[in-house]
Amino acid sequence: MHGLAGDHRGGECPDGRSRKAALGSRVLRGLPVGILAYCDGAPVAWCSIAPRSTYRRLGGPDDYPEDGNAVWSIVCFYIRRELRGRRVSDRLLAAAIAHARSRGASIVEAYPVDPNAPSYRFMGFVDLFRRFGFEEIGTAGTRRHVVRLSSRRNRKCITSPSTTT
Repeated sequence: MHGLAGDHRGGECPDGRSRKAALGSRVLRGLPVGILAYCDGAPVAWCSIAPRSTYRRLGGPDDYPEDGNAVWSIVCFYIRRELRGRRVSDRLLAAAIAHARSRGASIVEAYPVDPNAPSYRFMGFVDLFRRFGFEEIGTAGTRRHVVRLSSRRNRKCITSPSTTT
């Protein structure tokens, strides 16, 4: 739920109760909020992905203002601790990209950090996005990279990235 703007665009980040209410309201109205990953029927991971226009300012370029659906942003990952390090993030990212593209996104944008960053780690790490073909287009602040994947690029990332051991 990090970066959720909805009814809070431009304001301070609301408290947990307000975020939960805002998220619930968005879901009830049918607005995109993200995707869940399940294991044995239980939710185990989350990726916040939605049209960039639904978030507060994230630090990327202000392009495509006429089409609020053109650029979708990935702003948060959560993976249960016991599943971390098992490439769940790869599968979650692949599903997020497919989800955005199936809803008309032509660009998927994210704001990851380097692995040694002391903050914003919930936004993902740069190497994950590079494995999927995202290209860096700038920075947002001192820690976050702005990376993009265009639908015009190789679409191999939809199923899985190339993996190394």
